[in-house]
Amino acid sequence: MTLARCGWCGSDPTYVAYHDEEWGVPVHDDRRLFEKLVLEGAQAGLSWITILRKRETYRRLFHGFEVARVAALTDAELEAILLDPGIVRNRLKVFGARKNARAFLAVQAEFGSFDTFLWAFVGGKTQVNHPETLADLPAVSPEAEALSRALKKRGFTFVGPTIMYAYLQSMGLVDDHVATCWRRQGGGLADRASAR
Repeated sequence: MTLARCGWCGSDPTYVAYHDEEWGVPVHDDRRLFEKLVLEGAQAGLSWITILRKRETYRRLFHGFEVARVAALTDAELEAILLDPGIVRNRLKVFGARKNARAFLAVQAEFGSFDTFLWAFVGGKTQVNHPETLADLPAVSPEAEALSRALKKRGFTFVGPTIMYAYLQSMGLVDDHVATCWRRQGGGLADRASAR
């Protein structure tokens, strides 16, 4: 029996595994929150599957997304990263990873963790939406717009409202699995282990 899923993941095994195991599962670990922030920015203008296929290379080049190590990357190191064909070789995005790491560290210093800062935008709990189909999914939300403004004010880049809505979905702050998806049908948030 084939499980019904949100249509966006298609049949690619990598994409299906991402949908089934990661998308919409609440994340509270700052390293993972930072990784996804960088990868969502890298995805801007591209398909998510493109980034998903390059994720392991990103992890290798960006020191497992250890925030302090990314913040300390030199210009020369970033230039070397730009030469690797296993990532999206966009100068603004690659250098933006360091800029975002430095801003991320400042948020951690101010709030104790990025997790505390981020989850405040949804009142500390997952917003469960009830989309019937993919056509019912919004591209942005008031929360994503507020998060985008707050991040830009703190010096982050590649954090527009649409990117931030995708971020909220992927990190489990928003549950947008469609009504027919098995993740909604008995496989919802209550049955998933939190990454806390």
